[in-house]
Amino acid sequence: MNMQPTSMTQPGGRTRLANASASALSRQWAALQDAARVVSALAGLEAERPSPEIRNFPALVRDCGAWRQAIAEDGIADLAAMMQPGITALLGVNARGADARPAALALLREFNAARASLLSLLPPAGDLGPRRSA
Repeated sequence: MNMQPTSMTQPGGRTRLANASASALSRQWAALQDAARVVSALAGLEAERPSPEIRNFPALVRDCGAWRQAIAEDGIADLAAMMQPGITALLGVNARGADARPAALALLREFNAARASLLSLLPPAGDLGPRRSA
C-alpha cells in the first residue's frame, strides 16, 4: 500500500517537492550568475563566459546525491546572503559617483572563491562526461 498521497508522486518515484526544490536551486544559481555579471561590470571587467560545469551545476549536483545537494543548497543560500547586500552597497557607492571598482573586484573574488568551493562538490567528470545510470 502506498502511504504517500498520489498528488505528491510522479512517475518514476520522484516527488513534486523534490522537483520544486531542484527548480528553486536552478533559479537561485542563475540569479547568482546574473549578480556576478553585475559585479563584474561594476568592477570594470568583462563578464566571464560560464563553463559547462557552471551552467549545469544544479543538474549535476542533483545527480550526485542528497548530501551533496543539501550542502549545495546551503552554499547557494550563503552566496546569495553575501551578494545581495554587497551589490546594494556597490550600487550605492556607484550612485554617489565614487569609484566602486576596488570593492566590486573584492566582492567578485569572494564570489569566485565560494563558487569554486561549491563546484568542488561535483565528482570529476573525466573524458566521458558526467556519470549516467540506467
